[in-house]
Amino acid sequence: MTMILTALEPEDLELLYTIENDRTAWSVSSATVPYSRYALHDYLATQSNDIYADKQVRLVARVDGKAVALADLFNFSPEHLRAEVGIAVLAEYQGKGYGKEALRLLIDYTCKTLHLHQLTATVPVSNAPSIAMLQAEGFVKSGTLKDWIQETDGWQDALLMQRVL
Repeated sequence: MTMILTALEPEDLELLYTIENDRTAWSVSSATVPYSRYALHDYLATQSNDIYADKQVRLVARVDGKAVALADLFNFSPEHLRAEVGIAVLAEYQGKGYGKEALRLLIDYTCKTLHLHQLTATVPVSNAPSIAMLQAEGFVKSGTLKDWIQETDGWQDALLMQRVL
């Protein structure tokens, strides 16, 4: 497998539409309503792809030219050189190592290009695959956030995970 991370392109509209409107991921994001194609088209047209201007950057993980995941850096702090990380793998590609490879490439990018000091991730305690993936890439559990994520059946704790680069 040869994966690369690329900037978002206009033709990634359907990828964004699929991932942003996946209601199963809303509990770990800030989404509360579906995104329209129009709103996502506007986002693609106006985002600068500059982490200092936007305080975030979204990259597309591609394997053999096919988009398989999004790799996000968000809540960027230029003062403290840190950001939160998020990986969203399309359902049909989950469980194949694409998330781990996208995370590895994102870490490499943050070290060699952005020169960040640390990355964090907030993960529901029930998401064992994501916790294992982050730990395999050097993230450590830094704390537990009680009742952090509201699910349809109640509240769930989340782990704050951190990697000092």
